[in-house]
Amino acid sequence: MGLSRKEQVFLAILGASGVSGLTALILLLVEATSVLLPTDIKVRPRRQGRPGAVHRYCLPLIPLSPQFGIVFDAGSSHTSLFLYQWPADKENGTGVVSQALACQVEGPGISSYTSDPAQAGESLRGCLEEALVLIPEAQHRKTPMFLGATAGMRLLRQKNSSQARDIFAAVTQVLGRSPVDFWGAELLAGQDEGAFGWITVNYGLGTLVKYSFTGEWIQPPEETLVGALDMGGASTQITFVPGGPILDKSTQADFRLYGSNYSVYTHSYLCFGRDQMLSRLLVGLVQSRPAALIRHPCYLSGYQTTLALAPLYESPCVHTTPPPNLPQNLTVEGTGNPGACVSAIRELFNFSSCQGREDCAFDGIYQPPLQGKFYAFSNFYYTFHFLNLTSGQPLSTVNATIWEFCQRPWKLVEASYPGQDRWLRDYCASGLYILTLLHEGYRFSEETWPSLEFRKQAGGVDIGWTLGYMLNLTRMIPADAPAQLWAVSYGVWVAKVVFMVLTLVAVVGAALVQVFWLQD
Repeated sequence: MGLSRKEQVFLAILGASGVSGLTALILLLVEATSVLLPTDIKVRPRRQGRPGAVHRYCLPLIPLSPQFGIVFDAGSSHTSLFLYQWPADKENGTGVVSQALACQVEGPGISSYTSDPAQAGESLRGCLEEALVLIPEAQHRKTPMFLGATAGMRLLRQKNSSQARDIFAAVTQVLGRSPVDFWGAELLAGQDEGAFGWITVNYGLGTLVKYSFTGEWIQPPEETLVGALDMGGASTQITFVPGGPILDKSTQADFRLYGSNYSVYTHSYLCFGRDQMLSRLLVGLVQSRPAALIRHPCYLSGYQTTLALAPLYESPCVHTTPPPNLPQNLTVEGTGNPGACVSAIRELFNFSSCQGREDCAFDGIYQPPLQGKFYAFSNFYYTFHFLNLTSGQPLSTVNATIWEFCQRPWKLVEASYPGQDRWLRDYCASGLYILTLLHEGYRFSEETWPSLEFRKQAGGVDIGWTLGYMLNLTRMIPADAPAQLWAVSYGVWVAKVVFMVLTLVAVVGAALVQVFWLQD
């Protein structure tokens, strides 16, 4: 005997509810995406757990417009613009910031525009226009922009504070009229420059927080943190987490990031940047043997140039006056003598002030023993990249390679590297200076030298202070550990809701048929 029409309807409803329920179950099992909860969203957890524990919620993952940030790095020798981009729904995550643009401003650093401050601001327009093209117009007012000036402007402020103020005013006037949200131009302290560089390196490498295979955001071991070595034109910085307490509190910077406290040692050596070192080196040679012809052991043999005497003594890093009876212009001739070059470079340091002290670098500056791996960037990287020394070569190989380069004839080197005349004469001096600074100053030995890596980028962004600076000012790195949630795509979330409603309707319909229709 066949089923009645009522029974067929009842079974059809039951079947539909089963199919709908099974579909909803499958959608519930679809792998969700792990996201970090932004700090401005408050959600009451279903159960209490340890800080940073995983709480499971079903949030719709709705694509949002990316966000942008602009930072000008106003260094002593040049200015660079960096445009950063990150997903709006993951701004408090780690490793999600990408570099959308790196633009080098034409001309020298802004500290060079003392005779025409307005030009300091005008020089920034080209790179700013390039950045604005990449940012949707609707996002302009929401895009923060900063300018940070470093050692070049620090030296100018020491020399002439009114000129420094005029340059900052000109820069602020130009950038303040742009369509983005200009947060201001400021002078960075050397300690901040080092600390922000350290944040950039470790943020890019994911050593502050990472996602584990157990499904939690965890703090990696402290041993994975990487020290930062930065060298600009006028200063150089060293920053790392030491193995013990920092005895000189003036060299300590403290952070609370992702629920963990960090105390880093950081020190900035003003006047020990590449360009100021080269000027001080030449002045030292002039002072030691005053003559119209200066024999320079760090310039390659066969190189010759004429330099004006007065500008060499204008820098606040030079604390002496020119010898009497010298002509206004000097002839400088290279001799290509690396031994004599190292001797002249050592005169720039005061190593005797740290003699017998394990916690001292040079010039009487406190430094705890080195700890962990280090990334050396900026002029450290550019110099060693040119010398082909960024592949982890041992200290002995590095030393031999630089000495061999310094003994090459200028004509041969000039022919081998066409188009690089601007920096070519200085690679010998820069290479030997870096070697002296790292080995005799910071005390990297043959055993600890392998912990050094010469890098330009970490995590796809150029290493420097700019990213760490922006992350700090915009509070994109939270002080507390991020709460983790699970999210699915918006389409899957909608489908879950629809099939769950259909299942509920089918079940209720089947119950009504059973109670009111089949019993008639």
